[in-house]
Amino acid sequence: MLGNFSFGDYFKKEAIRWAWELSTVEFGLPADRLWISVFEDDNEAFEIWHDEMGVPVERIKRMGEDDNFWTSGVTGPCGPCSEIYYDFHPERGYSDTDLNDDSRFIEFYNLVFMEFNKKDDGSLEPLKQKNIDTGLGLERMARILQKVSNNYETDLIYPIIEKTSELAKVPYGLADDHSKLNLKIIGDHLRAIVYLISDGVVPSNIGRGYVVRRLIRRAVRTGRMLGIKGDGQGNLEGAFLPVIAGKVIELSTHINPDVKDRTPRILEELKREELKFVQTLERGEKYLDQMLVEALLSAKASRTVPRLSGKDAFLLYDTYGFPIEITAEVAEERGVSIDMTGFDIEMENQRRQSQAAHSAVKLAMGTSAELTKDVPDTKFLGYETLSATAVVESLIVNGNPVLQVSEGSKVEVLLNRTPFYAESGGQIGDHGFLYVPQGENQHKAVMEIIDVQKSMGNIFVHKGTIREGVLEVGREVEAAVDAKLRQRAKVHHTATHLLQSALKKVIGQETSQAGSLVAFERLRFDFNFHRPLIDDELAEIERLVNKWVGDATPLQTKVMPLADAKGAGAIAMFGEKYGEEVRVVEVPGISMELCGGTHVSNTSEIRGFKIISEQGIASGIRRIEAVAGDAFIEYVNARDYHMKQLCSTLKVKAEEVTTRVENLLEELRITRNEASTLREKAAVYKASIMATKVISVGTSEKFRVLVESMEDTDADSLKKAAEYLIETLEDPAAVILGSCPGADKVSLVAAFTPGVVQLGIQAGKFIGPIAKLCGGGGGGRPNFAQAGGRKPENLSNALEKARSEIISVLSEKAK
Repeated sequence: MLGNFSFGDYFKKEAIRWAWELSTVEFGLPADRLWISVFEDDNEAFEIWHDEMGVPVERIKRMGEDDNFWTSGVTGPCGPCSEIYYDFHPERGYSDTDLNDDSRFIEFYNLVFMEFNKKDDGSLEPLKQKNIDTGLGLERMARILQKVSNNYETDLIYPIIEKTSELAKVPYGLADDHSKLNLKIIGDHLRAIVYLISDGVVPSNIGRGYVVRRLIRRAVRTGRMLGIKGDGQGNLEGAFLPVIAGKVIELSTHINPDVKDRTPRILEELKREELKFVQTLERGEKYLDQMLVEALLSAKASRTVPRLSGKDAFLLYDTYGFPIEITAEVAEERGVSIDMTGFDIEMENQRRQSQAAHSAVKLAMGTSAELTKDVPDTKFLGYETLSATAVVESLIVNGNPVLQVSEGSKVEVLLNRTPFYAESGGQIGDHGFLYVPQGENQHKAVMEIIDVQKSMGNIFVHKGTIREGVLEVGREVEAAVDAKLRQRAKVHHTATHLLQSALKKVIGQETSQAGSLVAFERLRFDFNFHRPLIDDELAEIERLVNKWVGDATPLQTKVMPLADAKGAGAIAMFGEKYGEEVRVVEVPGISMELCGGTHVSNTSEIRGFKIISEQGIASGIRRIEAVAGDAFIEYVNARDYHMKQLCSTLKVKAEEVTTRVENLLEELRITRNEASTLREKAAVYKASIMATKVISVGTSEKFRVLVESMEDTDADSLKKAAEYLIETLEDPAAVILGSCPGADKVSLVAAFTPGVVQLGIQAGKFIGPIAKLCGGGGGGRPNFAQAGGRKPENLSNALEKARSEIISVLSEKAK
């Protein structure tokens, strides 16, 4: 979208004149092919178009509020708009023209004249400062200038479609309408996907990441519908989206060189996501097809509209990972609707079951507005001082306002000003105390603060417990932050900034923050990356951060306009809302970020930095946890203590611990193998004795049957015993053994010779129902199967059941 804005500098006349000049002079569009729409009551715009631009009244259409009145929401800035349309068929004349007829017209330019404010009651009041907001569609203008039938056939998208056609072996010019639609879907989606991933958005199940994932999934399924197999170039195990993405990147090179620089990450992300989804698609399509067939047959029998239940749709989503949007798309193609209300109910039920508890600051007194009506924003003093006098503006107990609270009460306190930092930007709130002074070095009341949160904009809520005395509204207090804990938070916050800079240096500038936690005992940093970091990368990140700590660089903090901060290269969190003025924290030459948190004055205060873990928390999202400052020293001391204990136990030096542990593990492995071999030999020996208990079944042909318990024999040894017996006994023979190798544990095995299997008796099918009697299950091959259970007390009855059933079925077969 192209456009221009004005906030009081110019209005309708200039906006209309410049739009007309751009369209007819710069782009060279014939004036007699342009039609204009204006809001039905906007006589001013009508007259400017007709009297000053020379547009005939026949080509100026007055339209209603739905088409030509723009609003920002239920309330707020709004105003009439005027649009420019291009006429592809002027030969149709002026009579009965409809600007919404997209076979003839295309709207390519929209001019919004924001001159009113819409109030709660729906009435309009003039704005003191009238504004302009215009938008011109790039693809639409390209379509007009390049004289093609739709936006997809412009040089912005068509080369991507051509590449897709090549892989699908479906020439665009010869394709039917359905195939053309699918080619357009891929062309449109791949362009969006490439730019989103380039900008740091990775596929996930939340927020913008889910938008990318949905686009990729739809593109993958559409490609399969076009007949693209594998990578479309002969590798059936490959991915085709990266091949098409290469064309998108090629087209983007002269517009946005960053896209080309990020090619490896874009292609790798697409390949991984496509191959992962193909597995889901293949599994889910099979079950969905069955469900749709059943829905169609059921509808035919009952003469109703085919409908897939919300429960079935949720089963596909929850059990097989099949996206609901793909289910809906496939169902629609087959003429089946989906009970989305039922699906939403199932989703909500699951959400309730799995929802973790989240703490929230609740200030309830009828309404939040009532509570904060007379409470001004809290003035934050914590950048300059850790202690200050303040006045208690309000006391909240269990969500209700009170005038005073006494010893032992949990309370939320609102102050007119505070040195306490309220949780925001990933940094937790300060701890400390509020004191009501009584005299020199004496306190009338003491409140311990254990959390500080922001509510209703910029009101700080101090949460804690009254430890001494009585606290009252209007009382002056001394607010004192715990300096040691604040220092730990400052150290971890600055270390987080250094960590992000080190990550960008080591794994690439395109990585970006996806979340953070700055606590007293540790820091946590989430970032976009497609794979685990290797040990060498983690070591290099640590080395860089500790080098910067050792450089003892003073930090610089400035407040400046947002545009200036971004222009200077300050990193902003994607999706974070900032005011016109922002706080910039800079470690010169290393890091510059928009940040309202508290920081050390010099990197040397960090003292040391250590990564304690690195792990994946979602698709494309990694998490590093680390310690710095006092927490770093505590961590190192704890590790040193445990290492000394280990050295003492193993009677080796620290540098010899690894070798000693490896040797012990190898010795343990050998010993376990020897023990296992002995157990198996013992089981086989027991089985050889047990072979005397074999019974014969049948008259003309004798079947040998052995069903016995082997007490506490483990599963592997039980298997060996069954194998020995089935090899020893003459065919045909059936062996069923059971044991209780541990508490709440049952092992079962069934082994049949070929002569038994040939009669249609299969070990895998036979052992399953027997295992169910012991609270378990299992299966296997026709000649050999294993099972387990959790009810040892039922083993005796289960084996008796197995004995009677195998004898019964063999007796029947023998006849």
